[in-house]
Formats: sequence, C-alpha cells, structure tokens
Amino acid sequence: MWHTYINAASVEETVDILSKERERARVVAGGTDLILELERGARKGIETLIDVTRIPNLDQITLDEDDVIHIGALVTHNDCAASKLIRSRAYPLARAAWEVGAPQIRNRGTVAGNVITASPANDTITPLMALGAKVTLASTRGTRVVPLKRFYLGVRKTVMEPDEMLVDISFPALTKSQRGTFIKLALRRAQAISLVNAALILDLKGDTVKSASITLGAVTPIITHAAKAEKFLAGKKLNEKNIIAAADLAVKSAKPITDVRGSANYRSEMARVITRRGLTALRDGKQQTGMPKKPVLLAVAQSENSKTQSAKPGMASFPENKIETTINGKKFEFSSGHDKTLLRLLREEGMLIGTKEGCAEGECGACTVYLDGKAVMSCLVPAPRAHRAEIVTVEGLADGDTLNPVQKKFIEYNAVQCGYCIPGFIMSGAKLLEEKPNPTRSEIEQAITGNLCRCTGYYKIVQAIEEAGKL
Repeated sequence: MWHTYINAASVEETVDILSKERERARVVAGGTDLILELERGARKGIETLIDVTRIPNLDQITLDEDDVIHIGALVTHNDCAASKLIRSRAYPLARAAWEVGAPQIRNRGTVAGNVITASPANDTITPLMALGAKVTLASTRGTRVVPLKRFYLGVRKTVMEPDEMLVDISFPALTKSQRGTFIKLALRRAQAISLVNAALILDLKGDTVKSASITLGAVTPIITHAAKAEKFLAGKKLNEKNIIAAADLAVKSAKPITDVRGSANYRSEMARVITRRGLTALRDGKQQTGMPKKPVLLAVAQSENSKTQSAKPGMASFPENKIETTINGKKFEFSSGHDKTLLRLLREEGMLIGTKEGCAEGECGACTVYLDGKAVMSCLVPAPRAHRAEIVTVEGLADGDTLNPVQKKFIEYNAVQCGYCIPGFIMSGAKLLEEKPNPTRSEIEQAITGNLCRCTGYYKIVQAIEEAGKL
C-alpha cells in the first residue's frame, strides 16, 4: 500500500508536495479507483498519498456570471445527482452521476476522479465531453486550462503531469433551447460498468435541430464524438427517419473491443440502439424518464464537529501521528494501521468485527459504515481518513439494549439468512430511514443497490425495511 499519508490543508500545500514527490505521490479524494489499483499492484511506486478531502471550497458546484458551471475537485457523484443546478442546466451529467455504482460509491467517488482515471467506460466523462467541458490543472508553476477533448491520450492516459492537481471542471450551462440526456447500457441496473453509453445534447428550434452534440463511451479507447451523426442532424427535422439515419451514422464512430462482457458486434449494435433511444426521448420530451426527482443518497447533513474539521483540518501526517477518531460516539486513538483501509482498521485495530469483508472491492456492501454522516464502503476508504472524523458501525446502531427499528424488523421478518451481508443491509436501511423516514418501495430498492445477498433473499430484506419505516 502506501508509506506516508498526508492530510493537506490547501491546494498550495498539495501541489508543493507533488512537485517534490512527483511519481511517488498521488492525490486521493474518493479513492474508489485508486485504493483498488494500489491493492492490486496496478499502480507501482506510490509511496505517499495526499488526502485533499478537507481542503475548503473544493466541494462546490457554482454558476458564474458567464453562465458557466464550475464543479470543484471534491464534488461527488451524489452531489451532482442531487444538485438542482446540474439537474436543470446539465441534466446529462446528473443522470450519468446517478448511474455510477451505488449510493455508497457515489458518496465517496468524485467526478474529478472519474475524469482522471480516464477509462473510456467511465460514465461522467461522456456527458462532460458532450457539454464541451474544460479542466483546470494546478501546479507550483501556475494553472492551465485544458479542453476535455485534448485531455486524453489513450486508455487511462491523460496530459496531466505528475506535479499537477485537477482543481476545477467547467462547461457552459445548457440554454433554454437545449435538451440533453444520458443513456447507459450495462449488465446490471446498478454496480455495473458500461458496455456502451451515450450523451446527447440537441439545440432545437421547434422540431428542427440547430446543432447536435453526441458522444459515445466504452466503444473507443477515448470517449468520442459521433461527428457524422452530429453533422447530419444539423438543420434537419427530428423525425423518425432522421433519427434512424443519425443512429446508423453514430455506429461509424464506434470501434469497440470484444471482451468477456460483450462482443464488438454487440457493442456496435447497442451504440445504434441507445443513440436512437436517446434521440427519440429528446424528441418526445421524455429524457428524464426513470430518473428519481429526489434520488436516494444514503447521507444526512454533517454534524457540527465534522463541519468544523472540514474547515480547519489540522494537517497531520501518518505514521508520525496517531489516528484520532470517534467511533460509535467513543474516542479512539490508533498508533498503527495507517497503511490499511478503514475496514481493516475497524476490524483489526478497533476490534469492531460487525463490519464484514466480502469482496474488498466495493461491490458487495458488507463493509458499509457511516463516515461523517454518509454511508460508504469502508474497504475503499484509507484508514487515515478516519482522523478527526465521526464513524458509525453496525455496533453503534442500537441505543443501549434497544435495537434500531431496522434491526428489530430484520429479526421479526426473518430477513437474516446466512448473516454475512446483513450488517451492510442494516446500515443502508437505517441510513435510508434517516434520510427518508417513510420511503417508497422504489426508494428502498435504490438504497440497497450497493448491497449484495448471495442467499437471494431480497424480498424479506425489503419488507423488513419497509415495515421499519412505519414505526
């Protein structure tokens, strides 16, 4: 893993460390990709992690006087999915953000991290490319702005230098005459990588297309514009004949691979299908069908303590310092475990073994805990992020001898089967009831998309959470 972990207090401090450590250092925010890469040995020679999650003002989504939207480096996928500004003025990005992983992943994973990882299957890059986004990179040498279309050099390759930090993503807000959407095709409805995805933005005058921006993901090494389809649609009516022709032209921009998830021929055909589906939805004004008005976040407002620590982080470097944290309302100090994940810190140093390790890669949700009021996958959180944070594990849900309502109903409705996945389900269910005291069945299903049960007993689990909401 890593040797040194630093909680940075500013962008200036971060880039100063990067300028000295260069390839030996990496910035970490959500860590949902980076932690896995380090554990699997895909990233070699990383000795220092620079945690930027407590740098002030990087978690903002703003609209400037030029009608340009700015997304800070710490804006998460859930921030985008819930943002009124993004939903109204950059809907394809909101939809793509909501399609990423599951609530626990979206609470940690940042849009900036998705952009930097540079996988052609990463969902938010496709709408950002369609929106004409730019990224701002900072270093000790100053800042530079790079259009996203020039940012990528290949699969997981970008123009970023080792001493640079991405601090801002910006793009023009959609105008009143523009409509956009995002469509993802995957093997599952949640926690799945795109086989193909597409972002479509049309500038319309009545039923005529003034201009089109269509981008395709997961079908080329670099997310690309369907240029021939865009050119074809300009000045034409958005009727069935032209939609079919544009979808056929979009396929010419796709050069997919064959892998275990799908063949190249299948991906090419699906690029045609989802392009046609997106254009039809835009024509019919149904581009937001299936997107919840208030998506489940599995998050509540931070406590006053965690807000204070976000504003005044009190920079600390590990292992030189102890990890000082609050778990289930009690103070803990750890002098070891700085090079572990939060999951292993809780289990091995904290002896809190209710949190389970299932997949150890953010897929199963058995390790779900609350970090500063948000449900997260603790297997993807670096242990030092617990420093001056508030953590709740399944051991902390009960009030003395009184069980949490979700725990009670899991017992009453026999929702506990082999038991391994149950702590994660209970944590997700309890956080859902904090966020939405009377959730609908659809909201319950959204809340547990990040939790897998190998016993296939979701019916009783859903029923238990549903009944707990009635208490």
